[in-house]
Amino acid sequence: MKMTYFELKKIFSKPGNKIALILLAVTLCIASSFAIGDVFYVDENGERSTGITAASPLRKAKNEWAGYITEDVLRKVLEENALINNSEEYLSTDIIENEKAFSKKQGFRDIRELINLAYCGFQEYNYFRADSVTQEEIRSFYGRRTATLTEWLNSNEQEGRFSEREKQFLIAQYEKLETPFYYEYADGWKELLAYAPTIIMLVMLITAFLVSGIFSDEIQLKADSIFFSARFGRNKAVAAKIKAGFIAVTVIYWTMILLYSGVVLAVLGTGGANRAIQISSANWKSFYNITFLQDYLLTVLGGYLGNLFILFLSMLVSAKTHSKALAVTIPFILLFIPSFLSGISVLSEILGLLPDQLLQVCNAVKTFNLYQLGTKVIGAVPIIFIMYFILFCILLPILYLVYQKTEIK
Repeated sequence: MKMTYFELKKIFSKPGNKIALILLAVTLCIASSFAIGDVFYVDENGERSTGITAASPLRKAKNEWAGYITEDVLRKVLEENALINNSEEYLSTDIIENEKAFSKKQGFRDIRELINLAYCGFQEYNYFRADSVTQEEIRSFYGRRTATLTEWLNSNEQEGRFSEREKQFLIAQYEKLETPFYYEYADGWKELLAYAPTIIMLVMLITAFLVSGIFSDEIQLKADSIFFSARFGRNKAVAAKIKAGFIAVTVIYWTMILLYSGVVLAVLGTGGANRAIQISSANWKSFYNITFLQDYLLTVLGGYLGNLFILFLSMLVSAKTHSKALAVTIPFILLFIPSFLSGISVLSEILGLLPDQLLQVCNAVKTFNLYQLGTKVIGAVPIIFIMYFILFCILLPILYLVYQKTEIK
């Protein structure tokens, strides 16, 4: 433990690393403020508020519509929407009057968005589509979700992309989703998840500066001959470095994530945790039948595993090349190269399994990356969790052996 403590002290005592920790704190503040600031509320006078002041009245307005989204509720939404559309405020050319009309739709705005999505094509969106949906058409609301998916899968545009078994899997997943949906205010979770990938990626990039020198410091300082000639230099001392890296990554990651989550949920509320993510327009098409809480847990656990794998890979490069600068570039390469290649459709299956996906699981659940193992079809998310957990377990002994066998020059 003394060796591990010494390695940790080296990590956190360097001036450059102290600056990195300050950057982490700034990152936390910025990400939290953006997540909170995205929530807005318009009062009956047409005045808009954001963030802390908007959260409470918006929660109250939306929870007035809390409950199962049945056919009767959908009909009521259409009626209220039509009444507001025919009001003087809505028809006025004055922006403030229009805002007053908008304020009356805030309670059922999310449900109205789902109607827009249900009655547009699978790859289309029309904000005004709900204005023309009839009382008779609304009866097919839940069926429309599966119908538009089926139409899209069988379109010429998607020809050859999915096998018949994959098409059947997607349709079955859609049909398994429990309906009618239960609706309630869930903006706390929506905003939390919206910025979670950003903070997870920034935590990884900044933490890389802290841990990339763990296995190269002695060599760069010309102290490697002393380190490796010491009694425990090639066993316990190497293990202490690995332990220090693991502790540093773990403590930094969970401190940042828990603080970020605590701040956002404390301000915006925890309501809606157990509601299907499909009640959010951003997740309407997802074939993963999970709740907001489950989405959050997958996101933060995936982010932790992704941080461990990528940062320990960076440490392996440092141990092998004895270069801190080269080690620091590994996270940047693994993070940004996939984004440059994302526009190439033929690479989508490969890109769906790269480690950067672990850093943005809440975005991965929105994609249609499917893989067929024999007769079984499975989404990318469970695969990357299993695959990178195994690879991380393999990476640890390799890192130990590589550094243990370092030659003294």
